[in-house]
Amino acid sequence: MNTIFASWQLWAFLSAGFAALTAIFAKVGVEHVGSDFATLVRTCVILCVIAAIVWGTGQWQAPRSVASRTYLFLVLSGLATGASWLCYFRALKLGEAARVAPIDKLSVVLVALFGVTFLGERLSGLGWAGIGLIAAGAILVAVQA
Repeated sequence: MNTIFASWQLWAFLSAGFAALTAIFAKVGVEHVGSDFATLVRTCVILCVIAAIVWGTGQWQAPRSVASRTYLFLVLSGLATGASWLCYFRALKLGEAARVAPIDKLSVVLVALFGVTFLGERLSGLGWAGIGLIAAGAILVAVQA
């Protein structure tokens, strides 16, 4: 049973499930508050939960043990995450969750493109077909009929 928790596929499916719940809970949550305030509340909750996990699992590291380059990219990732969340909550405030979330998931297409371009990753023809279907599906769901 321990091997299932070492599976990237399990964690990816859990991530998708929690991301879906995020959209639904956030859509209800931004109904009577500003989207930026809702993002602040969400961020505070995440900070507390992650701090508890790091402390509880003994994963704390001495800050000086982390390389400057690592900090640079973690800070850039944090800035990108914050911008993404602000935009996502604003979109949820203005639009339907079932149409906002697919557009947000175009990030999958962008990750594939960026991974190939900047990280030297490779996708098979079948992989590219899947990326194309994700893009087409997101656009079809988001288009107003």
